[in-house]
Amino acid sequence: MKPAIEALVLPLLLLTVVLLGGVRVADRVVFAPPPLFALVLGVMLVSVLVRGGVLAPERLMNVSRSPAENLNGLVVMLATFFASTQVFNLVIPESGLPFLLFNVFLFVLLVNTMAGSHDRVSVLRSLAVITGAAFILKFVVLAALSDPGEGTLKRVLYAMLEGVTLGTLTQPVLHPATGYIAFGTLALFLIAISMLPSRPAGVALVRLNE
Repeated sequence: MKPAIEALVLPLLLLTVVLLGGVRVADRVVFAPPPLFALVLGVMLVSVLVRGGVLAPERLMNVSRSPAENLNGLVVMLATFFASTQVFNLVIPESGLPFLLFNVFLFVLLVNTMAGSHDRVSVLRSLAVITGAAFILKFVVLAALSDPGEGTLKRVLYAMLEGVTLGTLTQPVLHPATGYIAFGTLALFLIAISMLPSRPAGVALVRLNE
């Protein structure tokens, strides 16, 4: 990895995700801290990245690097954790039944990814699917159910969920800009983790077989 990418580009991308992941746009812009379970999911996601070889901590911190390089590596690893946490903070609804359902949904998907994905490409593909699915559920499906208007998508969802008490499946109405900010944030996160210093596939395979 080029020093400029490790020292500047990666920290900048990851810290941007940390910032935007907590932004909430309403009548004013506020910063929402992550719930406790988002920290748990963040730890799980970093574990998935390391297990799948997407992130190789030994390439960021080792005895052959200078103290400044090791410090920079520590910054990248911490930024990766906080960015992972903020991604979940972004895609999980704020409260109620959707909050609980999303937490369970994401926990199960991460456990499945941790158990079944052991190479860089499959891990990145799985994370793209997980974040994409969570984005669609929150910012398209739940947003449509919570919209006070009577859009076509809302009528379709009402027909599909006939018999369900939909009041428990709604969330506060989102500002139109929120979805666009979330989409950009998730895209930046996926770009950033794809740029992390990875472990060679052969090394990861040997360690898994030990």
